[in-house]
Amino acid sequence: MIIMVNGAFGVGKTTVAKELHKTIKESMLYDPEEVGFMLRSIITEDIKLPEERTDNFQDLKLWKVLVVQVAEQLRRQYNKNLIVPMTISDKEYFHYIYKGFKGIDKETYHFCLIAEEPTIHERLRLRGETEGNWCYQQTSKCVAAFQAEEFAQQIKTDGKSIDDIVKEMKREIDGL
Repeated sequence: MIIMVNGAFGVGKTTVAKELHKTIKESMLYDPEEVGFMLRSIITEDIKLPEERTDNFQDLKLWKVLVVQVAEQLRRQYNKNLIVPMTISDKEYFHYIYKGFKGIDKETYHFCLIAEEPTIHERLRLRGETEGNWCYQQTSKCVAAFQAEEFAQQIKTDGKSIDDIVKEMKREIDGL
């Protein structure tokens, strides 16, 4: 099984994913951000293709390809369920990765955690982000993007505990 936990930066994906990991037997966390960090350190500005010259490592052509390939290798090598926290609001990238994950495991779920902008900004502040930094700048874009039907399996997180969010996800996964 592969469980994608999507949402804006600061919405609670990683915290929810860690708690979900505790409830899913034979599971491991896989954060595609690590693939992005690796690529960003390898592919310097002078090497990037023109369309890759943005402030987002997801725009590196190899990122979405490697995200799927690493997931496949993790499943093959360790035979664990993957819990994948990620912010992926670009529809093309989302479809590529979701389809790739479905090819690895038909039992692939996508949950998009959503919240109001003030809630997200407060959570960013609480985790130590500097107001106005890159994560803050992405909030409006993410909130708007996640209204699209591609991200329809939404869980509103405003005013909910992590435990309640995890229970809601588990009900969907368990088909209850």
